[in-house]
Amino acid sequence: MHTMWKGSISFGLVNIPIKLFAATEDKDIKMRYLHKKCHNPIKYEKTCPICEQHVEQEDIVKGYEYEPGKFVLIEKEDLDKIAGIKNKSIEIIDFVSLEEIDPIYFNRSYFIGPGENGTKPFTLLKEAMKESGRIGLAKITIRSKESLAAVRVYDKGLVMETIYYPDEVRNVEHVPGIDEEVKVNEKELEMAKQLIEQLTTEFEPEKYKDEYREALLEIIDSKISGKEVKISEERPRTNVVDLMEALQASIDQSKTGEKKAESKPKKTKPKKKKA
Repeated sequence: MHTMWKGSISFGLVNIPIKLFAATEDKDIKMRYLHKKCHNPIKYEKTCPICEQHVEQEDIVKGYEYEPGKFVLIEKEDLDKIAGIKNKSIEIIDFVSLEEIDPIYFNRSYFIGPGENGTKPFTLLKEAMKESGRIGLAKITIRSKESLAAVRVYDKGLVMETIYYPDEVRNVEHVPGIDEEVKVNEKELEMAKQLIEQLTTEFEPEKYKDEYREALLEIIDSKISGKEVKISEERPRTNVVDLMEALQASIDQSKTGEKKAESKPKKTKPKKKKA
């Protein structure tokens, strides 16, 4: 696993050398834009629409658009003035309960591993957090961006999840129609709760798959091997307009699924022979 960041975790006067590793990966299938005539990848060149000429990297500067079409330039010297804010430390500023943080705040996950001579204090922090049931709320700077982060125990180690600042989370009240008052039918509510109860199960992440990505990979593999591409028919949908009918149909469908699961023979492990 590739180390993407080296630094330390600090809380109080304790400083623990650590390494960060990306905990997730983007498995989206990347497509290239090709020229239809010759199938060569299209290049995107940096050009100035006013000067109508190609712009080299050394001629590009950073600017902030404070009004449409009006920019203030940000020089390297300006960035150097605030460079002292950046550091190579995950500074834990508070310890809180995980339940207090709404999932909307979570952004990206990183595994934390001990750095050189950091195994013992790393283990100490992990065990202390595990027994206290608390997570660390920290600040970290990655690629010139300062983020809040949650440090918590995960399986055998620690994981850090960057979280959005409160002003980065949009106000839900700005969603159109959310304040519209609609009277809920009591019978419909009971049926909806019944459906939720029937569909409630333990979370098993391995049973969920990206069906679109798998289907797209099949198409790609078929094209590479020269096979005929076959598209499966769309899953039939019941055209139920009435909400009560839709709920009842869903409940009946979930019951059918349960019966099928119960009728399947359970796999039994072979008994070990006594020595």
